[in-house]
Amino acid sequence: MQKDETIFIKRLSEGSRSAFDLLFVRYHPKVVAFLKACTGDEEQARDIAQDIFFNIWKDRAKLSEVRSFEGYLFQMARFSVYNYYDHLDVMKKYVEEGKKQSERTVSGPEEKLKERQIKARIAEAVRKMPRRRREIFVMSRWGGYSNDEIAERLNINKRTVENHLTAALSGLRSALKYFLCVIAPLAYFIYG
Repeated sequence: MQKDETIFIKRLSEGSRSAFDLLFVRYHPKVVAFLKACTGDEEQARDIAQDIFFNIWKDRAKLSEVRSFEGYLFQMARFSVYNYYDHLDVMKKYVEEGKKQSERTVSGPEEKLKERQIKARIAEAVRKMPRRRREIFVMSRWGGYSNDEIAERLNINKRTVENHLTAALSGLRSALKYFLCVIAPLAYFIYG
C-alpha cells in the first residue's frame, strides 16, 4: 500500500488526474469523518474536505516532497479545523459587536422609524423581484437555506442560485441606495 501510494503521489504531483481521483476516493470519506467529529456538522465537514482536496489538486507540484500522503492530508485537516474555529470566534465577536451597536443605535424613535422604513423598502424591493429570484432570495436570506440546499430543493444548478442571489442583492443595493442617501437624511433633516 505504501509503495503504491508513493507512486500515486508522484503521478499526482506530475498532474495525473486519475491518481488524484484514486487518492480522493480512498481518503475523502476518512477526512469527512474526521472533520465531522471535530466540527459536529457533516455539511461543514464536507465543505472543508472539498477545500482541502481542491488545494491538494491546486498545489499538486508540492506533493513530490511528501512521504506520507495520509499524514499530510490529516495535517491539512487539523489546520483547517483550527481555521474553522478561529473563523467561528471572529464571527461570534462580529455578531456580538453588531448586536451591541444595534442596541446603541436603534434606541430612539427616529432610529426605529428609519429601521421600519428600511425594512419596508426591502420588502417592497423583494416583492418586485421576478418570482424565481424572490423565491431563492427568501429561502437564502430569510429561510437560512444554503445555496446547495436551495439548488437541490428547486432542482436547479447551484450556479443558477448564486446568479439569482447576486442579482437580488444588486437590486436591493440599488433600491436602498437612493433611500439611504437621499430620503433618510432628508427625513432626518426635516423631522430630526
